[in-house]
Amino acid sequence: MKKVVSLAVLTAMLSGCMDLSTTGKNAGYGSDGFGEETLVTADAGQQTLNDTYLLAPAPKYYTGTAYKVDGVQYVPMEDMTYNQTGIAGIIPTELNGTKTSNGEVFDANQMVATSKTLPLPTIARVTNLDNGQSVIVRVNNRGPFVNTRLMDLSPAAAQKIGLNGQARVQIQVLAEQTTAVKNATMGTVAQPTVVETTVVETPVQNAQPIQTVQPVQVATTGGEYSVQVAAFYAQDSADALAQRMKQYGDTMVVNEGDMYKVRIVNLSAAQARHAIDSLRSNEGMVPGLLKDGKWINADSI
Repeated sequence: MKKVVSLAVLTAMLSGCMDLSTTGKNAGYGSDGFGEETLVTADAGQQTLNDTYLLAPAPKYYTGTAYKVDGVQYVPMEDMTYNQTGIAGIIPTELNGTKTSNGEVFDANQMVATSKTLPLPTIARVTNLDNGQSVIVRVNNRGPFVNTRLMDLSPAAAQKIGLNGQARVQIQVLAEQTTAVKNATMGTVAQPTVVETTVVETPVQNAQPIQTVQPVQVATTGGEYSVQVAAFYAQDSADALAQRMKQYGDTMVVNEGDMYKVRIVNLSAAQARHAIDSLRSNEGMVPGLLKDGKWINADSI
Protein backbone atom coordinates (compact mmCIF):
# COMPACT_ATOMS: atom_id res chain seq x y z
CA MET A 1 0.00 0.00 0.00
CA LYS A 2 1.22 3.50 -0.73
CA LYS A 3 1.10 6.02 2.12
CA VAL A 4 -0.21 9.45 1.18
CA VAL A 5 0.64 12.33 3.44
CA SER A 6 -1.39 15.53 3.20
CA LEU A 7 0.45 18.70 2.20
CA ALA A 8 0.34 21.68 4.54
CA VAL A 9 -1.12 24.47 2.56
CA LEU A 10 -1.50 28.34 3.00
CA THR A 11 -4.69 30.80 1.93
CA ALA A 12 -8.53 31.68 0.35
CA MET A 13 -12.09 32.87 0.68
CA LEU A 14 -15.08 32.19 2.91
CA SER A 15 -17.72 32.14 0.16
CA GLY A 16 -18.71 28.84 -1.41
CA CYS A 17 -20.01 25.47 -0.37
CA MET A 18 -21.52 25.38 3.11
CA ASP A 19 -21.26 22.56 5.67
CA LEU A 20 -22.95 19.51 4.14
CA SER A 21 -24.41 16.39 5.71
CA THR A 22 -21.83 14.21 7.47
CA THR A 23 -23.75 11.00 6.91
CA GLY A 24 -22.19 8.42 4.64
CA LYS A 25 -19.27 6.02 4.40
CA ASN A 26 -16.81 7.74 6.72
CA ALA A 27 -16.64 5.19 9.54
CA GLY A 28 -13.10 4.21 10.49
CA TYR A 29 -11.41 7.35 9.13
CA GLY A 30 -9.60 10.04 11.06
CA SER A 31 -10.83 13.61 11.41
CA ASP A 32 -8.49 14.67 8.60
CA GLY A 33 -10.18 12.31 6.16
CA PHE A 34 -6.95 10.61 5.10
CA GLY A 35 -6.31 6.90 4.91
CA GLU A 36 -3.93 4.42 3.31
CA GLU A 37 -5.07 3.63 -0.21
CA THR A 38 -3.93 1.93 -3.38
CA LEU A 39 -3.48 4.81 -5.84
CA VAL A 40 -3.86 4.96 -9.57
CA THR A 41 -1.01 6.31 -11.68
CA ALA A 42 -1.20 9.64 -13.48
CA ASP A 43 -2.22 8.01 -16.77
CA ALA A 44 -4.44 5.25 -15.41
CA GLY A 45 -8.13 5.59 -16.19
CA GLN A 46 -7.26 8.33 -18.70
CA GLN A 47 -10.23 10.20 -20.11
CA THR A 48 -10.51 12.41 -23.15
CA LEU A 49 -10.72 16.03 -22.00
CA ASN A 50 -12.68 17.82 -24.71
CA ASP A 51 -15.25 19.66 -22.62
CA THR A 52 -15.11 23.35 -23.50
CA TYR A 53 -16.73 24.21 -20.16
CA LEU A 54 -13.88 22.59 -18.23
CA LEU A 55 -11.21 24.49 -20.15
CA ALA A 56 -12.97 27.86 -20.47
CA PRO A 57 -11.37 31.01 -18.99
CA ALA A 58 -12.75 32.06 -15.61
CA PRO A 59 -13.83 35.56 -14.50
CA LYS A 60 -10.65 35.54 -12.39
CA TYR A 61 -7.87 33.19 -11.29
CA TYR A 62 -8.22 33.05 -7.52
CA THR A 63 -5.80 31.60 -4.99
CA GLY A 64 -6.35 33.76 -1.95
CA THR A 65 -4.53 33.85 1.38
CA ALA A 66 -4.81 32.01 4.70
CA TYR A 67 -8.29 32.11 6.23
CA LYS A 68 -10.27 30.54 9.06
CA VAL A 69 -13.69 28.90 9.23
CA ASP A 70 -15.01 27.82 12.63
CA GLY A 71 -11.55 28.26 14.11
CA VAL A 72 -9.83 26.04 11.52
CA GLN A 73 -7.17 27.68 9.35
CA TYR A 74 -6.88 26.84 5.66
CA VAL A 75 -3.91 27.81 3.52
CA PRO A 76 -4.56 27.94 -0.25
CA MET A 77 -1.62 27.65 -2.63
CA GLU A 78 -0.78 26.63 -6.15
CA ASP A 79 0.47 23.02 -6.31
CA MET A 80 0.60 21.39 -9.73
CA THR A 81 1.83 18.12 -8.13
CA TYR A 82 -1.18 17.84 -5.78
CA ASN A 83 -2.13 14.16 -5.41
CA GLN A 84 -4.05 13.27 -2.25
CA THR A 85 -6.58 10.80 -0.96
CA GLY A 86 -9.45 11.57 1.37
CA ILE A 87 -13.21 11.81 1.65
CA ALA A 88 -15.45 13.48 -0.95
CA GLY A 89 -19.12 14.39 -0.71
CA ILE A 90 -21.75 16.04 -2.90
CA ILE A 91 -22.58 19.74 -3.29
CA PRO A 92 -26.27 20.37 -2.45
CA THR A 93 -28.42 21.00 -5.50
CA GLU A 94 -29.93 23.96 -3.61
CA LEU A 95 -26.75 25.91 -4.41
CA ASN A 96 -27.39 25.64 -8.15
CA GLY A 97 -27.13 29.10 -9.72
CA THR A 98 -25.17 30.67 -6.86
CA LYS A 99 -21.87 32.51 -7.35
CA THR A 100 -18.66 30.63 -6.67
CA SER A 101 -15.52 32.05 -5.06
CA ASN A 102 -13.91 32.93 -8.41
CA GLY A 103 -17.00 34.61 -9.86
CA GLU A 104 -18.44 31.68 -11.81
CA VAL A 105 -21.97 30.35 -11.41
CA PHE A 106 -22.40 26.90 -9.89
CA ASP A 107 -24.09 24.54 -12.36
CA ALA A 108 -25.12 21.26 -10.76
CA ASN A 109 -25.14 19.61 -14.20
CA GLN A 110 -21.48 20.41 -14.95
CA MET A 111 -18.40 18.49 -13.84
CA VAL A 112 -17.35 20.89 -11.07
CA ALA A 113 -16.06 20.57 -7.51
CA THR A 114 -14.98 22.49 -4.42
CA SER A 115 -11.68 22.65 -2.54
CA LYS A 116 -10.52 24.49 0.56
CA THR A 117 -7.02 25.17 -0.79
CA LEU A 118 -6.60 24.62 -4.54
CA PRO A 119 -6.54 27.68 -6.83
CA LEU A 120 -9.76 28.43 -8.68
CA PRO A 121 -10.14 27.19 -11.30
CA THR A 122 -8.07 24.00 -11.12
CA ILE A 123 -8.60 20.98 -13.35
CA ALA A 124 -8.35 17.68 -11.46
CA ARG A 125 -9.10 13.99 -11.87
CA VAL A 126 -11.14 12.46 -9.03
CA THR A 127 -11.14 8.67 -8.67
CA ASN A 128 -13.60 6.80 -6.49
CA LEU A 129 -11.32 4.34 -4.67
CA ASP A 130 -14.24 2.04 -3.92
CA ASN A 131 -14.93 1.26 -7.60
CA GLY A 132 -12.05 2.77 -9.62
CA GLN A 133 -14.31 5.11 -11.62
CA SER A 134 -12.85 8.56 -12.48
CA VAL A 135 -14.14 11.95 -13.52
CA ILE A 136 -12.33 15.14 -14.56
CA VAL A 137 -13.69 18.20 -12.77
CA ARG A 138 -13.22 21.95 -12.74
CA VAL A 139 -12.60 23.10 -9.16
CA ASN A 140 -14.24 26.52 -8.97
CA ASN A 141 -15.43 27.07 -5.41
CA ARG A 142 -14.26 26.96 -1.79
CA GLY A 143 -15.39 24.25 0.63
CA PRO A 144 -16.46 21.86 2.03
CA PHE A 145 -15.77 23.25 5.49
CA VAL A 146 -15.90 19.86 7.15
CA ASN A 147 -12.60 18.41 8.36
CA THR A 148 -13.48 14.90 7.25
CA ARG A 149 -13.84 15.88 3.58
CA LEU A 150 -11.28 17.14 1.08
CA MET A 151 -13.70 17.92 -1.73
CA ASP A 152 -17.35 18.02 -2.72
CA LEU A 153 -18.52 17.20 -6.25
CA SER A 154 -21.47 18.47 -8.23
CA PRO A 155 -24.34 15.97 -8.39
CA ALA A 156 -23.48 15.27 -12.05
CA ALA A 157 -19.82 14.55 -11.29
CA ALA A 158 -20.73 12.44 -8.26
CA GLN A 159 -23.10 10.36 -10.35
CA LYS A 160 -20.38 9.75 -12.94
CA ILE A 161 -18.18 7.98 -10.37
CA GLY A 162 -20.97 6.23 -8.49
CA LEU A 163 -20.79 8.47 -5.43
CA ASN A 164 -24.12 8.47 -3.60
CA GLY A 165 -23.16 10.09 -0.31
CA GLN A 166 -19.52 10.10 0.73
CA ALA A 167 -16.64 7.98 -0.54
CA ARG A 168 -12.87 7.61 -0.45
CA VAL A 169 -11.34 9.36 -3.46
CA GLN A 170 -7.97 10.21 -4.97
CA ILE A 171 -7.61 13.80 -6.21
CA GLN A 172 -4.93 14.52 -8.82
CA VAL A 173 -4.33 17.98 -10.27
CA LEU A 174 -3.89 17.91 -14.06
CA ALA A 175 -1.02 20.36 -14.42
CA GLU A 176 -1.13 20.90 -18.19
CA GLN A 177 -4.86 21.56 -18.33
CA THR A 178 -4.80 23.70 -15.17
CA THR A 179 -1.97 25.82 -16.57
CA ALA A 180 -3.87 26.29 -19.83
CA VAL A 181 -6.99 27.50 -17.99
CA LYS A 182 -4.90 29.73 -15.73
CA ASN A 183 -3.11 31.34 -18.69
CA ALA A 184 -6.39 31.88 -20.53
CA THR A 185 -7.92 33.45 -17.42
CA MET A 186 -4.95 35.67 -16.63
CA GLY A 187 -4.92 36.77 -20.27
CA THR A 188 -8.59 37.69 -20.02
CA VAL A 189 -8.05 39.65 -16.81
CA ALA A 190 -4.94 41.51 -17.92
CA GLN A 191 -4.21 41.52 -21.62
CA PRO A 192 -0.65 42.70 -22.40
CA THR A 193 -0.30 45.93 -24.30
CA VAL A 194 1.19 45.44 -27.76
CA VAL A 195 3.25 48.40 -28.99
CA GLU A 196 4.04 48.49 -32.70
CA THR A 197 7.29 50.20 -33.70
CA THR A 198 6.97 52.51 -36.74
CA VAL A 199 9.19 55.11 -38.37
CA VAL A 200 7.91 58.63 -37.69
CA GLU A 201 9.13 61.17 -40.26
CA THR A 202 8.15 64.22 -38.19
CA PRO A 203 9.06 63.92 -34.50
CA VAL A 204 6.31 64.74 -32.05
CA GLN A 205 7.36 67.54 -29.74
CA ASN A 206 7.24 66.98 -25.98
CA ALA A 207 6.29 63.32 -26.41
CA GLN A 208 6.61 61.26 -23.25
CA PRO A 209 8.93 58.22 -23.50
CA ILE A 210 7.37 54.76 -23.23
CA GLN A 211 7.91 53.43 -19.71
CA THR A 212 8.99 49.82 -19.41
CA VAL A 213 7.74 47.95 -16.37
CA GLN A 214 10.71 46.37 -14.63
CA PRO A 215 10.55 42.80 -13.28
CA VAL A 216 9.25 42.53 -9.73
CA GLN A 217 12.07 42.49 -7.21
CA VAL A 218 12.42 39.33 -5.15
CA ALA A 219 12.87 40.48 -1.57
CA THR A 220 12.82 39.04 1.94
CA THR A 221 11.75 42.03 4.03
CA GLY A 222 9.07 44.66 3.97
CA GLY A 223 8.06 47.78 5.89
CA GLU A 224 6.24 48.22 9.20
CA TYR A 225 3.00 46.86 7.70
CA SER A 226 2.80 44.40 4.81
CA VAL A 227 -0.31 42.94 3.21
CA GLN A 228 0.15 39.43 1.82
CA VAL A 229 -1.95 38.80 -1.27
CA ALA A 230 -1.06 35.22 -2.22
CA ALA A 231 1.67 32.54 -2.13
CA PHE A 232 2.94 30.40 -5.00
CA TYR A 233 5.46 27.67 -5.68
CA ALA A 234 6.11 29.15 -9.14
CA GLN A 235 7.90 32.52 -9.21
CA ASP A 236 6.47 33.48 -12.60
CA SER A 237 2.94 33.15 -11.20
CA ALA A 238 3.87 35.34 -8.25
CA ASP A 239 5.54 37.91 -10.53
CA ALA A 240 2.47 38.08 -12.77
CA LEU A 241 0.14 38.73 -9.84
CA ALA A 242 2.56 41.23 -8.27
CA GLN A 243 2.56 43.32 -11.45
CA ARG A 244 -1.24 43.48 -11.28
CA MET A 245 -1.18 44.35 -7.56
CA LYS A 246 1.05 47.42 -8.08
CA GLN A 247 -2.07 49.58 -8.24
CA TYR A 248 -2.51 48.95 -4.51
CA GLY A 249 0.99 49.97 -3.40
CA ASP A 250 4.68 49.05 -3.35
CA THR A 251 4.52 45.37 -4.33
CA MET A 252 7.24 42.76 -3.85
CA VAL A 253 7.63 39.02 -4.22
CA VAL A 254 9.08 37.66 -0.99
CA ASN A 255 11.04 34.41 -1.37
CA GLU A 256 10.73 32.26 1.74
CA GLY A 257 11.96 28.68 1.37
CA ASP A 258 10.32 27.24 -1.74
CA MET A 259 7.45 29.74 -1.70
CA TYR A 260 7.06 33.07 -3.49
CA LYS A 261 4.74 35.37 -1.56
CA VAL A 262 3.14 38.44 -3.10
CA ARG A 263 3.10 41.31 -0.63
CA ILE A 264 2.27 45.00 -0.64
CA VAL A 265 4.93 46.50 1.62
CA ASN A 266 6.06 49.70 3.36
CA LEU A 267 2.53 50.59 4.45
CA SER A 268 1.32 52.72 7.33
CA ALA A 269 -1.59 51.38 9.38
CA ALA A 270 -4.05 53.52 7.41
CA GLN A 271 -2.57 52.45 4.07
CA ALA A 272 -2.65 48.78 5.10
CA ARG A 273 -6.30 49.09 6.15
CA HIS A 274 -7.15 50.70 2.80
CA ALA A 275 -5.27 48.00 0.85
CA ILE A 276 -7.02 45.19 2.73
CA ASP A 277 -10.45 46.72 2.19
CA SER A 278 -9.72 47.34 -1.50
CA LEU A 279 -8.47 43.79 -2.09
CA ARG A 280 -11.54 42.37 -0.40
CA SER A 281 -14.03 44.48 -2.33
CA ASN A 282 -12.28 44.75 -5.72
CA GLU A 283 -10.52 41.39 -6.02
CA GLY A 284 -12.56 39.11 -3.78
CA MET A 285 -9.37 38.28 -1.85
CA VAL A 286 -8.82 37.55 1.82
CA PRO A 287 -5.39 39.14 2.42
CA GLY A 288 -3.16 38.58 5.42
CA LEU A 289 -1.42 41.28 7.44
CA LEU A 290 2.10 41.49 8.90
CA LYS A 291 3.65 44.08 11.18
CA ASP A 292 7.46 44.13 11.25
CA GLY A 293 7.42 40.72 9.59
CA LYS A 294 5.08 39.09 12.14
CA TRP A 295 1.55 37.93 11.37
CA ILE A 296 -1.28 39.87 13.03
CA ASN A 297 -5.05 39.92 12.64
CA ALA A 298 -6.00 41.70 9.42
CA ASP A 299 -8.83 43.49 11.23
CA SER A 300 -6.68 44.67 14.15
CA ILE A 301 -5.93 48.04 12.54
